[in-house]
Parts: sequence; structure tokens; C-alpha cells
Amino acid sequence: MNLILISKRFVSSDFRKFCYNLSGFNKLGLWRDDLLNEDLSEVQEALERLDPRIRDERNYRIIRACQLNIEKKILPRSQWTKFKDDKLYLTPIVEDILKEREEVEEWNKRY
Repeated sequence: MNLILISKRFVSSDFRKFCYNLSGFNKLGLWRDDLLNEDLSEVQEALERLDPRIRDERNYRIIRACQLNIEKKILPRSQWTKFKDDKLYLTPIVEDILKEREEVEEWNKRY
């Protein structure tokens, strides 16, 4: 999470776009937050808090990407996720969960 924040401050926008396109997940129609590790408890909790419609859209993108990967294909260029269209829909929720846990830990230390 912190790496994303650091890169926004110190790395040019053109370089970030280049790295985004180089990563390849956008060629499968995925968004950055689709790649978060679901084994982490914070991500699991964030997915539970997520609006069901957004969760369904996420699941569709992941299933479609898995199918494309099995077939060794990528989407047509017109369907690739563009850097400007990629939304961080899960990261803010994960950050809130981490803050909540820090507050609980701090509270438990004091009382």
C-alpha cells in the first residue's frame, strides 16, 4: 500500500503509465485492486464490506481473466483497462480496516 503512495509522489505520470501497461494485467481487463491477495484477512474483510454489485463486477473480471489465461489469449486492445479508468475500489477500505485495527491495538495497550 505504501509503495503506491510513494510512487505517486516521486515517479512521473508517464513512467507510472508505462509500468502499468508493462504489468500485463490490464490486457486481461483486470484492475489493480483485483490483484490484492485474498488470503490476507484485511482484504477478506474489505471484500465483505464491499457493495455486492462491485463485488460481482470484480468476480466477473477475475473469472474472465482466468479463462483468457487458460486459452492463452488477451482481450482486444479496445477492451484493455486504461490507466486513467482504473479505480482503487478496495484499497481505501483495506486502509480503513488497517487504521481500525491500529486504533484497537492502541486502545488495548492503554486499557
